[in-house]
This record gives sequence, structure tokens and C-alpha cells, in this order.
Amino acid sequence: MSISRRRFLGWMGAAGAGLAAGGRAHAAALPPSGGHPDALGVLFDVTRCIGCRKCEEACNRVNELPPPERPFQDLGVLQKTRRTDARTYTVVNRYEGIPGAKGPLYRKIQCNHCLEPACASACFVRAFTKNPDGAVTYDESVCVGCRYCMIACPFEIPTYEYDKALTPRVMKCTFCHPRLVQGLLPGCVEACPSEALTFGRRRDLLRIARERMAQFPGRYLDHIYGEFEMGGTAWLTISGVPFAAIGMREDLGTTPAPELTKGALGVVPVVAAMWPVLLTGIYAINRRRDRIAREEREAAVAAAVARAEAEAKKKLAEALAKAEKDKKAAIEREVKKALEEAARARGEAPAGPTPGTPGATKPA
Repeated sequence: MSISRRRFLGWMGAAGAGLAAGGRAHAAALPPSGGHPDALGVLFDVTRCIGCRKCEEACNRVNELPPPERPFQDLGVLQKTRRTDARTYTVVNRYEGIPGAKGPLYRKIQCNHCLEPACASACFVRAFTKNPDGAVTYDESVCVGCRYCMIACPFEIPTYEYDKALTPRVMKCTFCHPRLVQGLLPGCVEACPSEALTFGRRRDLLRIARERMAQFPGRYLDHIYGEFEMGGTAWLTISGVPFAAIGMREDLGTTPAPELTKGALGVVPVVAAMWPVLLTGIYAINRRRDRIAREEREAAVAAAVARAEAEAKKKLAEALAKAEKDKKAAIEREVKKALEEAARARGEAPAGPTPGTPGATKPA
């Protein structure tokens, strides 16, 4: 990739209002500036998660994803930090040695389904849609594979099917949108045995989070992660330790992604208009490169065949010469043997070499 994530986000920040407007998210009491008022969401309670990976297993099953290399019952995978990928929509990571924590803590990672998604604001073909139920869904039929969504997402969630050359897709958590349409719970929420995940209307989840904080004042920080970050997210998190200690960014500010990208995305109409020309140029370059590579391969193969044929002819000539020499020597041996046998039959001493044979001399 020719541009780093940090540089692109810095460019977007310069084009918009900048991250400095919000500082740390909980320092500014600004309401989310967009989204749907009745949107659904999930509240994740770090203090209740036991790291069982049941959510991962359920996500894999309901989304019909490929089976993992190691079974979900194998908790040894928690020994290293993981992230989502094209085959995994959600992962659980373990964090140990955190000051103030009595033991290891666990965090579930998936798409946060922002109220105003960065992926959608960066996509000039509108492959991403923020639905009224809160889910951010993806339409692979219009995606051109530019992967701007991957660069724009501050949570580094969208991934790409690099192993599929012809039909690659951007992959991420769907919030189990097909299940929501049917009135069902997201798979991970339904499978959680410790009630670390609470599903409901986002506004109700905020109330539930504040009630827990009031009921257990020493257990939680006075901050609901996702209430204001990047304009707010459908997935909310409460914790008893600083969010940075469990791998969560605290430098995002409260400005929604579209506000940060509106300056940079002013060039999108031009990019969209030039896209066919760009693709045609790339196609022509690739065709020329493939043709040159094919010609080079054919020349290399022809040279190799010529060398092999020359070597084979040389070896054949050597073999024929050796065979002729061996044949002549065998004939001479047989003639000598026959003469010796004839001499013995006559009671004569074996004759010397016959004229014309090696070692023979002419009579004086």
C-alpha cells in the first residue's frame, strides 16, 4: 500500500476539523451528531467477561465462516494478541498484569458499528450502509476493492480476502443483521454464558451502564466507551481499568468520521469519474506485463529445450560410439575363442593372433 494508515488519517484530520477538537473522548460532553435514534446496540462489560470464546464460536456458526485452525475450546490462543480477519469476525484477547486488576481481563473485538461510520464515509461507491437497526452492512456487488474503508476505520476492523484473486470481498462483523431482521439476537450475545453482553436499544444500554456504575461505584470507571468516540458507536464498553490497558484507543476524539473526511472526500467525484480510465490503464499495463512475462517464459522454455536436445544428441552419439567399440571387441573375443577351440580339437597349440587381428605379424 503506497500510503500508510497514519498518514491517511492525518490527511483526513487536516482536511476536516481535526482530532484536537475533542481531545480524549470522555472530556467533552457532546451528543452524537448522527445515526438513528432507535438504533440497537450491545453493551460489553469487561468485568464480566471470562474469556470462554463462546462468542467466537457462535459468530463462526451463524455467519457460516470457515472453521478455525484450532478449536474454540482451545484457550491457548489467548496467549497472544489477535485481531479480526477475513475468516474471523470477532476475537477475544486476554490482558494480564494490569494494575488494579485481580487477575487477567478479557476484551471482545468486532466492528463497533459506528453511528456515523468511517468506512461508509470513505467509500465513494456506497458499498457500506448504516441501517436504522444500527448495523453497518456491506454490499459486495458494488465494491471496487479500493480498500479505503480499511484505511479509514480507526478501529482497524475491515479486512480483505487477499486469497481470492477473482472475487475478493471486504469482511467484517455484520451485527448479525439477517438475524436482527428476524427478531433474533446477535449470535455472540445469545451464546455468552456470563452476561458480559447486553443487547437492546442503544439509549437503554446507556441507562443500564450508568445504573451499574451507580450501583457499584468502585467497580467501573466513570466512562462509557463508545458513547461519544468518533461520534458514537453501537457497541458500548464499560470497564474497571483504563481502556488503553486493554488495547482500546483513547485518542479518537468525539468528531464523527464524515466531519473529518469531508475535505478529503471533495475529490471523490473526480476520482469516480476517472475510475474507468484508471482501471483501463491498469488493465493495459497488466496485459503488457503479462505479455512480456509470457514471452520471456516461452524464450526460456525454448532455450531449455534446445539445451536438452543438444545434450541428448551428444549423449546418444557417445553411447553409439561406445556400443560400436564394445561390439567390435566382443566379435574379436569370439573369433579368438573359436580359433583356440579349433586348435585344441586338432591337438595343436593355440595359434597366435591371426593376420588382420590386433597383435598379428606378417610372416617373414
